Amino acid sequence: MAGAVYAGLLMPMFGAGYLLLGLVTFILYWHDKTAARRGRWRIRESTLHICSVLGGWPGGMAGQYLLRHKTQKTSFKRLFYLTVVTNIVIVTIILG
Repeated sequence: MAGAVYAGLLMPMFGAGYLLLGLVTFILYWHDKTAARRGRWRIRESTLHICSVLGGWPGGMAGQYLLRHKTQKTSFKRLFYLTVVTNIVIVTIILG
């Protein structure tokens, strides 16, 4: 993403939006993991997927790896990777 912004293929605001969505998505994963441990209100899986498809998937991927969260639920992982592919396809079409 940073390379595409540097090469002039993407506007800096697009890259900044990706970074912001990634950070927000990571924070949501962290909040959900913390809530799961404490038996509190959880973040809906659909919310995590929406954030991922909009561009927050790098943060979601980091949240899964670093926090070891949502890594065992196969149905979640399948849909997560579908959001990643969908986002990449959309960005590729935009860059056209």
